[in-house]
Amino acid sequence: MTIDEFIDDATRRMDKSVESAQHEFNTLRTGRASAALLDRIQIDYYGTKTPLNQLASINAPEPRLLTVQPFDPGSLLSIERTIQESDLG
Repeated sequence: MTIDEFIDDATRRMDKSVESAQHEFNTLRTGRASAALLDRIQIDYYGTKTPLNQLASINAPEPRLLTVQPFDPGSLLSIERTIQESDLG
């Protein structure tokens, strides 16, 4: 392995670590609602696991409130059930 290959590999792995840490920081509970708290929620939408942010608009209009507005009103019950069953606390 040449020095350039070693540096490229190290850079790629460090970038991946930074990206992972940023994702974890986005989901920390800080006392303020953040749409990122719902990023890992997967909804069973017509038999396919789909990320919530692809099925609904997620907003934080107040510091302790998140609003979820589904694009398809028929998916509301599935979204509600999945959020309630999640381990968000």
